[in-house]
Amino acid sequence: MEKILEQYGRVTVYMESNHPSPMYHVDGGVEPNPYGNLAVLLEDDNLEEVMYNGGAQCVKVAHRDHGMCRTNVWVDDQQGLEIAKNIAAFTSVPLGDGPGMVPIFDGRLPDGSRVNGTIPPVSPDGPTLTIRKFREDPLTMIDLIKFGTVNVRLAAMMWVWIEGLDSRPANFVIAGGTGSGKTTTLNCLGMYIPWHKRLLTVEDTAELQVYHDHWLRMETRRERPDGTPEVDMNDCLKSSLRMRPDRIIVGEVRSSEAATLLTAMNTGHDGSFGSLHANTAMETITRMINPPMNVPPIMLTGLDLIIIQARLYVGGKTARKITEVAEVAGMEGDKPRLNAIWKYNAATEQIEETGIPSKMRETICTAAGITPAQFEQHVKQREQILADLLNRDIRDIETVTKVIQSFYASR
Repeated sequence: MEKILEQYGRVTVYMESNHPSPMYHVDGGVEPNPYGNLAVLLEDDNLEEVMYNGGAQCVKVAHRDHGMCRTNVWVDDQQGLEIAKNIAAFTSVPLGDGPGMVPIFDGRLPDGSRVNGTIPPVSPDGPTLTIRKFREDPLTMIDLIKFGTVNVRLAAMMWVWIEGLDSRPANFVIAGGTGSGKTTTLNCLGMYIPWHKRLLTVEDTAELQVYHDHWLRMETRRERPDGTPEVDMNDCLKSSLRMRPDRIIVGEVRSSEAATLLTAMNTGHDGSFGSLHANTAMETITRMINPPMNVPPIMLTGLDLIIIQARLYVGGKTARKITEVAEVAGMEGDKPRLNAIWKYNAATEQIEETGIPSKMRETICTAAGITPAQFEQHVKQREQILADLLNRDIRDIETVTKVIQSFYASR
């Protein structure tokens, strides 16, 4: 027995009674191309990830609506090795098992999709490829509101935090587990950065899709077998500080670059933000003050907010939710004090304000010379703009960003 879940184009997604994972079935053949049989999967914007685990298994995909799926696509080891070498060639990686060659690589496709690949002997069961797909039509804050990742009020509040009312934008990090949607949210928040500000982004593999008028991207490079030196995140970030950036976004903070980012926050580069792996605000602090990040605790006072995002199961389906927003409200001994100003309520399946007075609101009010009541008016004004876009079903990145930038220009 089969139960059809969805059909579009030449794709049918269905359930079989003898397996818990849906089957993603593609009709028709594939023309010769550098990606072989994987090409048909890379064309589907409904897929988040394509996973090839060697020729003994069918290719798996992470579908945006149906989760992890099997497919009727098969790639033998020889073809898989050829595809891996073709992809590695895009980033000039000498993939192979021999002198001057590497059996593991990270890179990206010409369309921006992120790729990790391995070949034997590192993966003894055959070559592997894990491709995080680049969306042709990036998600926006309107999409996140529709999905329930944020509500309209929090989306408007984050707009004010990032804008800073032209006086004091917030410094913050987005933390969460793997696949929780940190990069997507980071990308959506980048839309709030005014176009008259110089934006600089630093990433291991360029994934951000910010629609911005003054944007410079930097990307790290691994050491190569021929002796070409590594350029790591910290090298890029230190260089970026000499480029007169108004705003800095660091994708995936892991090591010593954390201290460099906090130094920037403490020395006048307000409006800087980044992402890292952690599951709670307190865990974020713990990770940052310990190896390998080693941020001196006193420097964390330059950080205003910690936003936590998680992948939850709601109503039997996977959902990405912002579950906590905490403020760094000073020091208690040698550790920062955290105030949770927003918390996820599992009963209502919504994130809600806790009622704890916001230090960030006070900071922006002081810098802008306004009262808390006027601050609230600014939030309400932005709520109305977002609600109007939502009601009119306007969600594409170009239009939404232009509406935001036109609002800045009108003032």
